[in-house]
Amino acid sequence: MHHRTVAELMTRDVVRARGDMPFKEIVRLLADNDVTAVPVVDELDHPVGVVSEADLLRKSADHADPSGRSPVPPLEAWERAKAEGTRAEELMSAPAVCARPDWNVVEAARLMEAHHVKRLPVVDDADRLVGLVSRGDLLRVFLRRDDAIRDEITGDVLRRTLGIDSSEVTVEVHDGQVGLRGSVRNGRLVPVIDRLCRSVDGVVSLAMDLRAGTDDVAPPAAGG
Repeated sequence: MHHRTVAELMTRDVVRARGDMPFKEIVRLLADNDVTAVPVVDELDHPVGVVSEADLLRKSADHADPSGRSPVPPLEAWERAKAEGTRAEELMSAPAVCARPDWNVVEAARLMEAHHVKRLPVVDDADRLVGLVSRGDLLRVFLRRDDAIRDEITGDVLRRTLGIDSSEVTVEVHDGQVGLRGSVRNGRLVPVIDRLCRSVDGVVSLAMDLRAGTDDVAPPAAGG
């Protein structure tokens, strides 16, 4: 089984900012490159934070509303510091939450979810920036063709890994939704099949109608 890695999904030509980049240059950098955030790196190209449109908009949110319809919102000390910041190192969200190129989609997605971030700088073994992976990049695995998903489940999961022939279990895939129907020799294989099939890149859901054989039934006790 092949799971697509962060290295296969990430953007490699990463736009980045230095810590001393002024506010207006950051805005221009985002606009010129049609991106919503950039990693901030030190002199060794190590990510130290990420500055996004949300970070920059605190500047506007801290201003009085010219119409007078909404009051200036109360800000915590760290929010006030960002609103008053003028350079990337003062505006960025830090520290940078980073991924590794060899991670799979699940690892990267869980890190994003845990830290409530939309993108991850990707670093090599020396912690140098080598890419950027976003939520949209991770979702690309769900664009995988149904026939490719079916071939992997039939060939890699069932036949080569578990020794189950296509005559025993049939596999149908429609829009990433997988259905398995048939029989297996050992009922203890059912949860294994479930786990392995759900881990295949592009699987949206899994429904199984599998009958268990008798291979896992204990023989009667001697002299019974």
